[in-house]
Amino acid sequence: MKNICLLLLAITLVSCSERKVWRIGVSQCSEDIWREKQNQELVMGTYFYDNAKLEFASADDDDQMQISQINHFIDEDVDLLIVSPNQVNTISSAIDRAYDKGIPVILFDRKTDSEKYTAFMGADNLEMGSMIGKFINGQRGSGMVLEIKGLKGSSPAQERHEGFVKGFADEGRLLTCDGDWTQKSGYRLMDSVLQQRQDIVCVFGQNDRMAVGAYEAAKKRGLEKKMIFVGIDALPTKDGGIEQVMNGVLTASYIYPTRGDLLMKLAMSILEGKPYDKENLLKSALVTRENAEVMLMQAEEMSEQNERLSSLHERVDRYLMQYRHQKVYLLLMAIIALLAIGLLWYRIVAMRRRHQMERETFALVVGSQTATPSDQPRGEQQEKEGSDEAADITLVSKEEKEKIAEGGQFDTNFLDHLRQLVQEQMGSSDFGVETLASEMGLSRVQLYRKVKALTGRTPVDIIRLSRLNRASALLAQGHKNISEVAYDVGFSSPSYFTKCFKDEFGIVPGDAGGKE
Repeated sequence: MKNICLLLLAITLVSCSERKVWRIGVSQCSEDIWREKQNQELVMGTYFYDNAKLEFASADDDDQMQISQINHFIDEDVDLLIVSPNQVNTISSAIDRAYDKGIPVILFDRKTDSEKYTAFMGADNLEMGSMIGKFINGQRGSGMVLEIKGLKGSSPAQERHEGFVKGFADEGRLLTCDGDWTQKSGYRLMDSVLQQRQDIVCVFGQNDRMAVGAYEAAKKRGLEKKMIFVGIDALPTKDGGIEQVMNGVLTASYIYPTRGDLLMKLAMSILEGKPYDKENLLKSALVTRENAEVMLMQAEEMSEQNERLSSLHERVDRYLMQYRHQKVYLLLMAIIALLAIGLLWYRIVAMRRRHQMERETFALVVGSQTATPSDQPRGEQQEKEGSDEAADITLVSKEEKEKIAEGGQFDTNFLDHLRQLVQEQMGSSDFGVETLASEMGLSRVQLYRKVKALTGRTPVDIIRLSRLNRASALLAQGHKNISEVAYDVGFSSPSYFTKCFKDEFGIVPGDAGGKE
């Protein structure tokens, strides 16, 4: 059955390998928690496709770096590009080159000044700015409002500002300054403004990080309670926008969805020739103290489900590797399950067989009251141990043997304990009579007397024969070579093991099935 399962698995993997794997290049303009979340969602989106491979690059807000990364993707002949342009004007030439070469281009979150793109996906930044403007206008009746804009030249910064001005509808109370989407820029700009004026009643950071930076600058001066702070993104991550609203740092934030799953779906629709829309707007919503807790609970539940899905996929991926095939997915899972059950059952049966063989062999060794040690030579080490035990024989009188042998049920427990200790520790080359006596709670002489009286064998014989019989069973299985078996059963060297094995069984380990 195991061979049949392996054959089916091999056939399935070969058939999967014949299907084209789509290479998708992802060019992110920067590296932050919002884009990290999106990248994770893109990766999870590939779980629904067995023929998609993602390659990521981040420009760290550097135009020239992003141009170089896009050109690299083009030269590598990727099948599709997903790009979040750093700025409107500077990245267009590289994107145009990809489009002209026949590579489909999806713009996400941001656009360029060129129409050479296959599809766009993102939220409506104009609407976001307008909704934030209206929200702030209803919060405070007087005082100045500071808007900290994102990176100058980026389409979200331009569109959010344009929408905010329309929604706020009171430019006389509005101050603006250019940030770069980072928390440090929000802190720095807010601190600079507060050095000059104290009439700021509200701060709109075009993303949550800049708004939090502004809050920290105001808090340093003890002014944070006199103002409200509003941002955009509302990430459900730790210290993200939703949590900042719940904690009272932000009064509100606007969700800018990452939706890497939908982005992946759009990319595969383009590659597979399925219908798609060129313009794809994502839904968003305002987050306030009234709904933040519910939204965070929902987001946490989704996050837990995603983690479980990711964990499950990692386990499956170890078996499927890069050969995933949607049509045979369930068949592969069934084959893998059968293989796992078969291998587990095989190991259990083999282990039981080995333990049974060892137990029966050991029972023969310790159960022979009239047995005598082999007359064959046992090597210098065992000759020394044997001579030590022989010296002890003179200490055991006939009366003592009869008295010891009368132990009855105690003798059974004693032998079971002895058998267990030998089987458990024989693999250690340091295990010998001294260790066995200590484990049994007896002196060396007492152990010798008891074992000799019950079995007719010395403890040295018991340990040696148990090791050799286990070695014989392992050699018969044929999984390990002679050296490995020798060390597994506690011999200090393969040559000494070979000598003892031949002395006991009359053949060398190689004749018993052992591999050199």
